[in-house]
Amino acid sequence: MNIADYKGVWVFAEQRDGKLQKVSLELLGKGKEIAKKLGVELTAVLLGYNTDKMSEELLAHGADKVLAADSKLLEHFTTDAYAKVICDLVNERKPEILFVGATFIGRDLGPRMAARLSTGLTADCTALDTDSETKNLLATRPAFGGNLMATIECAERRPQMATVRPGVFEKLPEDKANVSSSKIEKISIDLKEDDIRTKVLNVVKLAKDTVDIGEAKVLVAGGRGVGSKENFAKLQELADVLGGTIAASRAAIEKEWVDKDLQVGQTGKTVRPQLYIACGISGAIQHLAGMQDSDYIIAINKDAEAPIMKVADLAIVGDLNKVIPELIAQIKAANN
Repeated sequence: MNIADYKGVWVFAEQRDGKLQKVSLELLGKGKEIAKKLGVELTAVLLGYNTDKMSEELLAHGADKVLAADSKLLEHFTTDAYAKVICDLVNERKPEILFVGATFIGRDLGPRMAARLSTGLTADCTALDTDSETKNLLATRPAFGGNLMATIECAERRPQMATVRPGVFEKLPEDKANVSSSKIEKISIDLKEDDIRTKVLNVVKLAKDTVDIGEAKVLVAGGRGVGSKENFAKLQELADVLGGTIAASRAAIEKEWVDKDLQVGQTGKTVRPQLYIACGISGAIQHLAGMQDSDYIIAINKDAEAPIMKVADLAIVGDLNKVIPELIAQIKAANN
């Protein structure tokens, strides 16, 4: 393998039912930054059916070019079809970096592609950069159960691959001036039904009343220190008066005090709200990795030395069962 033959940054643009997933747009934002450092082009790779509008959206959010594979065989995700099409493209075009969202689809697709391409994959990254001398990708992720952060290089193989969870990076503002049909390349694919071992016979959707904490502007999160499932009602009341929603640390989830969809942290979701109120959360590195980029952090904890207090913009030492009701009362008084 001649590493010098590989140029360019690619982002796998994940879509479901004709709608781009937000992690793809977030990766374009970070990909643009890295592509500029390397002096190369940022390409979005889009697989699906009737992809024209999605291609334009990718350009508006930073892609220099879109490679669009449009086929009825790609309408629904299958590992066989998507892995074959993308790996064929990689072998032909030779990008040096390939980013994939760490979604259910990305976590299935990423390792399969890395194995076929005989390259490395750094999973669940929380930071991405490049080495100023070698130009290698520097992919940082929690290691050893989240007790330390490891920065990993794939120095001898290409493409360098990484998966990133939704919410880690910010998407670029929409710029429709960047949209041009000349930047969209419709690629012909060598794909037959026989290449796909798993057939999608029917798609059944289950309606579930859930809140996407990744989109919330205000989060009131509780940990082990909340004490009980019943005490989360206090957090919910505070969230309601602030126009936000509740969230939780892993400890609260494991005690089944709230639904797992509300978990913040390395094994949950990465969030960046305008206001994050951490109640009874010690601040293990796994949790901090999921919320430390919030605009403003308030921590309420009995322990003044808890790690969460060091990252908080405002640290309140006290019993949350006394602090939260007082907060609620003062916010209601101010609103009135």
